[in-house]
Order: sequence, then structure tokens, then C-alpha cells
Amino acid sequence: MPSAGAPGILAAQREFEAIGTIWRIDTEAEPDPEVWRRLDDRIERFDATWSRFRSDSIVSLAARMPGSYALPEESGPLYALYRRLGEVTGGAMSPFVGDSLAQLGYDPEYGFQPAERPLAAPDWGDGVHWDERGLVTERPVTLDIGAAGKGYLVDLLAQQLRDEGIERFVIDAGGDMVVRNQALRVGLEHPFDPALAIGIVEISSGAVCASASNRRTWGDGLHHVIDARTGLPVETVVATWAIADSGLLADGIATALFLAEPADILALFDFSYVRMFSDGRVQYSEDLPGEVFTR
Repeated sequence: MPSAGAPGILAAQREFEAIGTIWRIDTEAEPDPEVWRRLDDRIERFDATWSRFRSDSIVSLAARMPGSYALPEESGPLYALYRRLGEVTGGAMSPFVGDSLAQLGYDPEYGFQPAERPLAAPDWGDGVHWDERGLVTERPVTLDIGAAGKGYLVDLLAQQLRDEGIERFVIDAGGDMVVRNQALRVGLEHPFDPALAIGIVEISSGAVCASASNRRTWGDGLHHVIDARTGLPVETVVATWAIADSGLLADGIATALFLAEPADILALFDFSYVRMFSDGRVQYSEDLPGEVFTR
């Protein structure tokens, strides 16, 4: 994803790698080591449920064997957002694209060898049932919540920091950011040239999430943002940014902006956005808390 910019303005920083990306957490003062341990445990529990890249996760078990799988309470908000964004995108955004991505070569082994034909994702209810209670599959199906999951995990860590009494912080997970009580100017990285920014946004509390087709690429024009109806990568939009109250919402909308018109999504949710097309055009909301340098 395009970098949202390094915070670098709070006294204590911690950098680490988790769920395939580099994280940075900035806080006003250095937390107790036990706080970091509990955050690490929270990441591990999330990964143990949702990762399709580790063989012992619930998602990987469901990919190998049909059955009924209990999911943690955190599943509810993810399920609800995916249902609504799936509807507004006409089924183009789906949590059931794991096998579609593997068909393109983005598999758990990182083989990056695409099959001859793309694979469309199954529809809701087509052998797979996911709701607030859990996951039931009639055949092996691979969930992939990458379109909203990282932003949601940032939310979960942000809430845990607040539960620890920490009320001023910035969490940056590879371009998905949640900010609390800290004025911040965030650069929007140009998808064709990481040394350039196409604009900035300003935020003090809330979330900024980005998605771009240049961050996970392989083969001839293959990348991780795909249309679930076809199993093929999106070609018209190359980068998006969404600003919302939560990382879950901002991350999910950043993906949905590849697949639907902003006005349709705005009819359901409150957010600001920027999106860039493959021909270099840039579209952004009138209420954007910042500025765009190119049009």
C-alpha cells in the first residue's frame, strides 16, 4: 500500500513486523513491557484465526476441510462490513477470494505462478455461510479478509492501548493508520513513484487507509486487488485512500473504491477519499481534510 507517512512526532516508538507488513506504534511515553506483550498476543490471536498463509489458522483449516467453525467475537463487524460492501459493489468485493488469489499465483507458498484461467469467488451461500455465529462450509473455501482485515486489527490494537490508559498515539501498519489525539499530516504516496506524493491529508483522531495495485504485484499485470466476480485484477483504478472514523471502515472502503463509484459507497458510509486512475487522473471528495497536488 502507499505509505501514509512516518509519524516521528511522539516520544516513544516501536517498530516490528507482523502479518506480512512493517508496523510502527508511536506513543506519548514508553509503555510498560507488558503492554507490548499483550499487543503481540492480540496480533497472534488475530493471525491464528484469519491468516491464509499459516497452516494452523481457522481459515486454512476451512480451506482444507468442510465443516462448522466457531469464530471469535471480532468476526461480527468484519462480516457486517463485507456484506454491505459486497452489496454496493455488486458482488465485486468478497471475503471468499482466497482461492481466486491462489489461482492467480498469490498462494500461501508465494509461488506467484498463475494458473491458465482465473477463478471467480463463490457467492454468499454458495457452499459457504459466514455470519455473526461462525463459518459453515459445504466444500473447501478459502476466506481472505485482506481488503479490510489489517485496518480492523489496527482498530483492535488502538482499543487495547486505550484500555491500558494510553490516549495519545499513532499506529501505522504499512499504510493503514489509526491516530488518537495527535495532529498529523499524512503524505499520499504516488503509486508510480514512491519518492513523490500526490497530496496530503490532515488528521488528529480517526483512520487513514490506503490501497494500491503496485504494492503486491507479480507476473504480467497481476496484483492483489481483484474483482471477485471474475477473479481478475482491477485495471482502471491504481490507488485509493480513505479517511474514516475507524481502520476497519477506512480499509474496507479503500478497497471498495477500486470496485464501485464513490457516490454509491457514500450513500452508506461517512468518509473522505482520494482515488487515482491508471491514466493519472485523480478524483477526491469535496470534504477532503487536506489537498491534492494533481488532477
